[in-house]
Amino acid sequence: MTRIGLLSDTHSYLDPQIFTHFAECDEIWHAGDVGVLTVAQQLREFRPLRIVSGNIDQESADLPANQRFTLEGLDIWMTHIGGTPPKYNPVVRPELLANPPDIFVCGHSHILKVSRDPAINKLLYINPGAAGKTGFHVMRTAVRFTLNSGQVQDMQVIELGKK
Repeated sequence: MTRIGLLSDTHSYLDPQIFTHFAECDEIWHAGDVGVLTVAQQLREFRPLRIVSGNIDQESADLPANQRFTLEGLDIWMTHIGGTPPKYNPVVRPELLANPPDIFVCGHSHILKVSRDPAINKLLYINPGAAGKTGFHVMRTAVRFTLNSGQVQDMQVIELGKK
């Protein structure tokens, strides 16, 4: 069993509430648009971190464009600009169709959305919305869930407050 705290689009602002909301998490995932690298450093000091770069970030070895990994028997792909079912980003769509993960995580839109895509092998799409204060969103959000032997359990939306 692995408990995950997922956020995106911090845009250089890391809300201190994240540390309380993710206190029971085993890992933190950040789906891009980190902003200043101190945000990533603070998260790494708190919990193991899986992170991707966003369109405001500089891609690097510590901030790759994509992460594809297996955890708790699930194939997970995280990128920043992924689109939304069924209108995926044309760059990622061919890979999603050819080699669909079990879970596809992205950010960028600042719109919280969790849904199954029946057209792509019942892929679970997760966009945690935006945790930062920059963008058109009104409510800052993050997501917390558990991966357990090939199952996603206990999905919770966290409202961090208005930006």
